[in-house]
Amino acid sequence: MSIKKIVVIGPESTGKSTLSEELAAALNTVWVPEYARNYLTTLSRLYEAHDLLIIASGQLAEEDTLQINANKYLICDTDLYVIKVWSEHKYGQCHATILEQIATRKYDLYLLTDIDMPWEEDPLRENPSAEDRTYFYNIYKDIVMQSGTPWKSVNGNKAERLSQALEAVKQLG
Repeated sequence: MSIKKIVVIGPESTGKSTLSEELAAALNTVWVPEYARNYLTTLSRLYEAHDLLIIASGQLAEEDTLQINANKYLICDTDLYVIKVWSEHKYGQCHATILEQIATRKYDLYLLTDIDMPWEEDPLRENPSAEDRTYFYNIYKDIVMQSGTPWKSVNGNKAERLSQALEAVKQLG
């Protein structure tokens, strides 16, 4: 049986990690936490462009490792599109290796988290303004629309988001 890979994607502070964890629990499977969060909290300096390659590699390695334990579905808290968007925004470009990995990795569903949740302060978050949140939401929406992969926007409170996500997964089969 092949594992269906579901990516939760969206701007900062839109409930991606919470939804990923809750969706995995509801589906009795595992989820891949955002590797960048762990990496950046152990870094003793500000991150630089080359760190994004390490983060991308770590994210994919975690995905590959955890897929072994997945039960029908693997829930991914972000994918390399997030690193691409971040890299292009912060450094004006994205490393070819990341772009190549995006082209070769295939997923079965994107769940796009809406910006209708209040911003929660976090030392790793960088773009709290409503304008920035809208800007990034629109970028992610364009990405999922152009991906050729089924996608669903999820919004509302935690329970509503989980319900919408479960319905989208159900439609996958």
